Amino acid sequence: MAAAAPPPPPTPTPIPSMTLPENPAANSIFFRIRLADASDVPHIHKLIHQMAVFERLTHLFSATEESLSATLFNSPPFQSFTVFILEVSRLPFPQDQHSTNPNYPPITKFVNLELPIEDPEANIFQREGDIVVAGFVLFFPNYSTFLAKPGFYIEDIFVRDCYRRKGFGRLLLSAVAAQAVKMGYGRVEWCVLDWNINAIKFYEEMGAQVFQEWRICRLTGEALQAYGN
Repeated sequence: MAAAAPPPPPTPTPIPSMTLPENPAANSIFFRIRLADASDVPHIHKLIHQMAVFERLTHLFSATEESLSATLFNSPPFQSFTVFILEVSRLPFPQDQHSTNPNYPPITKFVNLELPIEDPEANIFQREGDIVVAGFVLFFPNYSTFLAKPGFYIEDIFVRDCYRRKGFGRLLLSAVAAQAVKMGYGRVEWCVLDWNINAIKFYEEMGAQVFQEWRICRLTGEALQAYGN
C-alpha cells in the first residue's frame, strides 16, 4: 500500500532543484537513496508503523523487528524483497560501505528547498552523525504473462510527514522505475487507497495509470489457514 500527504487538495509535486549554491543556506539538504540492509530493520519497522497509522490500518499491523529480520534480506537484491532507504543530511554523506555497494551504487544529490525542514523526530530516525532516515520503498519482482516480462511490485512507499510535498516520494518511485528499466523489466505496479486523492494525483502526474476496474483479492489469517487443514 502507498502513502502520501492527506488533504488539503493536491497540488503538483515539486521537483527539487539539484544545483549546489555558492553559499548553502539553512534550507539546503543532501539526500541519498541506497539499498537497505539488516541494520536498517529498526528504522524500517518504525516507518511501517507510521504508514499504518497514516493509512488507518493499525488494526492490521503485527510486524515486529524480529519478524522483519527473519524475512527480509535473505536473497540478493532485486531477486526478492528489496528496500531502498531515503536518507537526508545537512552535511555531505561520508564514504562508507553503502557508497561502494556493487549491487546498487547509491543516488546521492544536493537539493535546495524553499523552506528549511523541521524534523521533530530526527533523534528517533537518526542513523549516524547528521544522517536521518526520511522514508523507504519496498518492492519485489513479479511477472506479466501478457508482456512475457518480469516487473517490480511496490508493496510500500512512504515518506515521513515533514519530508512530504518536497519531491522525495517522486525520487523514491523514480529509483525503482529506473532499476526496472536497467534490468529490462516491463512494468512497475502498486496499489493506492481510494480515499488518498493526493497520492492518486501524484501518481497520475508521474505517468502512472490508475485502474478503476480492478479490485484486490486477498486470503489471509483464518481464511488462508483453512486451506492447510
